Amino acid sequence: MSGPSGPLTLLNPAGYGTASHQGRGMYQVIRAADQQRSPGGTLTFEGEVHGSGVSFFLVNNQPGEGPDLHKHPYSETWIVRGGKGRFTADSEDIDAGPGDILVVAPETPHKFKNVGTERLEVICIHASPRIVQEALE
Repeated sequence: MSGPSGPLTLLNPAGYGTASHQGRGMYQVIRAADQQRSPGGTLTFEGEVHGSGVSFFLVNNQPGEGPDLHKHPYSETWIVRGGKGRFTADSEDIDAGPGDILVVAPETPHKFKNVGTERLEVICIHASPRIVQEALE
């Protein structure tokens, strides 16, 4: 293959695409077809193996679903893309919908559940190159 400035190399180790574009440094492309999702539809991305300083979950939960109470040694940012969720942080419940952004500080016990009638789509950004989680329930 050739890119606009020279050869473009695509590799596919362990189901992920890595690309190097000559003269522009390294970058990675992870195609949708190569992404592994849980049976419930959630994608887990740990940045460390890709040279990224962040990790995330792309959550796609059915009504009533969501993670139980847990905490992380770093902050977590949630972006609600669709549906309605009830987020609990430090024993406080907050309802959130599409477009809402919530941030929880490190070591804060938290969880969320889909309290709507449609799927809950949330991006859960972890300020860490790998996901570190301690279950509390």
